[in-house]
Amino acid sequence: MPLDETLITKAIVKTYMEEFIDNLRTDVIIAGAGPAGLVASNYLAESGLKTIIFESKLSIGGGMLGGGMMFNKIVVQSEAKRILDSYNIKTTEFEPNYYVADAIESVGKLTAKAIDSGVKIFNLICVEDVKIDNNNKVIGAVVNWKAVEIAGLHIDPLTFESKCVLDATGHDLDVVNVVLKKVPNAKLNTPSGTIEGERSMNAEIGEKMLLDTTKEIYPGVYVAGMAANAASGGQRMGPIFGGMLLSGEKVAQLIIEDLK
Repeated sequence: MPLDETLITKAIVKTYMEEFIDNLRTDVIIAGAGPAGLVASNYLAESGLKTIIFESKLSIGGGMLGGGMMFNKIVVQSEAKRILDSYNIKTTEFEPNYYVADAIESVGKLTAKAIDSGVKIFNLICVEDVKIDNNNKVIGAVVNWKAVEIAGLHIDPLTFESKCVLDATGHDLDVVNVVLKKVPNAKLNTPSGTIEGERSMNAEIGEKMLLDTTKEIYPGVYVAGMAANAASGGQRMGPIFGGMLLSGEKVAQLIIEDLK
């Protein structure tokens, strides 16, 4: 049977737009498909919450995909190994409390399980603004193609509605930054009421702080992963990813408790 290029195009455009429209109203919007965002999305979807992820890059996995300085291996500590085990991600004990996993296998299996749980991932789309209600609570995300942002084109975005938004954009802290910039008199759940800023490398302190900094940072906005430490002044941790996984698990539990 001959192939019809136009029919191929129709299949792509029609099915994409159907999914796009189906997700205009959802329970949880996650910005960033790094390890924290992927883990959170899986638990949220498994709990029955309709969950979508906007990832600005072409690839999924955030900083995990590159391992440490492009050596595509990651390390997790004992507390987080159970999460990798639940995804059937192979680990090797290097020394007590240091488990090595393949970065590509880890990202692949985290992504696959999230999708199998019902999560919809839209890549190449960035969150450029938030939707607020009359009390300035965040109730959605305003999105555009990342290519539009890179090109500096003046093209209006589109809006998705949700019950909350999770900022899992890592060091960039995209959603929280836009809240401070656009929402009148916005005050964050941090000591100063604004972004404390990411501190220099200290894996021991950073990993321990991460579960404390994982929280609702502003009404309707949660933070997880490196975005959480960046918001509240935690240390960066480098290519140890146990805290990222545990942060994704914790923020999902917080959101589930708050929404259900």
